[in-house]
Amino acid sequence: MTVRKGEKMAITIQEHMAINVCPGPIRPIKQISDYFPRCHGLGADGAHSPTGPTDLSPLDISPTGRPPAFDPTADPDVRMEEGTEIDSYDSDDTTALGTLEFDLLYDQEKCTLQCNVLRAKGLKPMDFNGLADPYVKLHLLPGACKANKLKTKTVRNTLNPTWNENLTYCGITEEDMARKILRISVCDEDKLSHNEFIGETRVPLRRLKYGQKKHFNICLERQAPLASPSSMTAALRGISCYLKELEKAEEWELEERGRILLSLTYSSARGGLVVGIVRCAHLAAMDVNGYSDPYVKTYLKPDVEKKSKHKTSVKKKTLNPEFNEEFFYEIEQNELTKRSLEITVWDYDLGKSNDFIGGVTLGMHSKGECLKHWTECMAATDKTVDHWHTLTNELPGSNLND
Repeated sequence: MTVRKGEKMAITIQEHMAINVCPGPIRPIKQISDYFPRCHGLGADGAHSPTGPTDLSPLDISPTGRPPAFDPTADPDVRMEEGTEIDSYDSDDTTALGTLEFDLLYDQEKCTLQCNVLRAKGLKPMDFNGLADPYVKLHLLPGACKANKLKTKTVRNTLNPTWNENLTYCGITEEDMARKILRISVCDEDKLSHNEFIGETRVPLRRLKYGQKKHFNICLERQAPLASPSSMTAALRGISCYLKELEKAEEWELEERGRILLSLTYSSARGGLVVGIVRCAHLAAMDVNGYSDPYVKTYLKPDVEKKSKHKTSVKKKTLNPEFNEEFFYEIEQNELTKRSLEITVWDYDLGKSNDFIGGVTLGMHSKGECLKHWTECMAATDKTVDHWHTLTNELPGSNLND
């Protein structure tokens, strides 16, 4: 190629790239330790060698194939610390969410589950100021989330909040301890937008020993991602929806609507049955505000003339009402084998029909805790017997009209 005087020789793009990326001579790797950074530039006596490093690893080879320039002022200890800092950097998403410390205690006699939310550390920043406004909320799974949600106060502008709050679930039976899971979530409160999820942890209640407090200090986790509907074909989506509807239909009869604590006493002095409506726990929410206005009705069946009806007062805007009210039925003790006690919980609505929340029936034809409670009452005179009962969506046929 002829180049005129005063002109520069043109280099093709292929030649330019070949010049820049040429790796130079390739040195063989003698041992696996060559892969890791080491101190170079030291003589046999531990002092800096004036001629620079004598042994090179592949990490010390520059892109041009020549050893890097030796800096006699560089401190090899500093180089080791820098390498160690990079190697020990933990980029795990789990630890980036923070840790949560809490205690759990189940009281078998009182049927209560206590969660003492202590503190959190190193939470993920959620606000523009690099901080968060965290709070903790609890849910019992499976179950209606709104009905059994408990929540702590909000601690402002911190990534290391301290709550020291004791949240208590009432009406937790041994059956619940065997099959339910406690979900503990940490969220960031935003007044101008939706609250943001930070992290969560889930504890199977079967891990707890009755009467023994268990301490937890664990890393928060992200919510498990759900399968995207777009990844399924139309046929699979149809089958999935059909199976879900069947599953809902099968579970409808067993749907839990909350718990109620009842006390039964057969009083020999008064000659009748004393029914105590103590309290309800995590009732189903029936109003748009996420609460209910519950009250309780009782019937002693059969009751053709409906003279056995008793009704408690209405508790406004709550899912965990306390009534502490008693009703008396005059009846012989041996007659209780022929009767049944129907308990129904309703949501009071002004100007329209009241909503049915849940009900339970105690009698000789009942099962489980209901039958046990009824037989214990008949067997023990002048002794108060307390039991928690699960409310279901089954409306007693004789109480269709409120």
